[in-house]
Amino acid sequence: MIEVPVYNEQGQQVSTMKVEESTFGTVVRRKLLKQAVVMYESNKRQGTVATKSRGMVAGSTRKLYAQKHTGRARMGTIRTNIRRGGGVAFAKVPKDWTLRLPAKAKKLARDSAILAKLQDGQVMIIDKMGAGEPKTKYISGILKALKIDRTCLIGIKEYDKNVYLSVRNLSDVAVMPVNEFNAYDVLKYSKILVTRDGFEKLVQSNAILD
Repeated sequence: MIEVPVYNEQGQQVSTMKVEESTFGTVVRRKLLKQAVVMYESNKRQGTVATKSRGMVAGSTRKLYAQKHTGRARMGTIRTNIRRGGGVAFAKVPKDWTLRLPAKAKKLARDSAILAKLQDGQVMIIDKMGAGEPKTKYISGILKALKIDRTCLIGIKEYDKNVYLSVRNLSDVAVMPVNEFNAYDVLKYSKILVTRDGFEKLVQSNAILD
């Protein structure tokens, strides 16, 4: 059983919430976490790099001069990679870096990432969060009250435009609904701040799926 502290907007602990480790897979699957992180990072690569090989550059294929008896170093075509204007020796070509994991594997990786954060005490729950209007000062005030001075991922129950706009100007803070959590984003940020109703939704969805 893991106890997660619940805070109010002023940074005061008001209660705790208990969650069974079995809800998030009981154990942290580190090898699966690595596979998931490699997949997410690989899928960010565009793969559009390209350079011209000696067969792609303009120029004659004729040998510049005889191999022997000229007193100079032997030389091939003008398109050789050792001459200015020639092709690249090992030319890069466009490549698809896309990797895939089964849906169940991605869910297990996400659960393992959340469980690892819970075990390390990096998850905090806030009783409520909701600004009447977009205001960065409101979110930064909450983070300051909770003494969160590093990167932070804020999890909410569902999309809230005001919260998104309030977080937009904070460089080290991101926000997303809890049903969009993935292993990469959970591990990327040092702290995870989740609203109470968002955390309840996360636990309930896992209990239903399991």
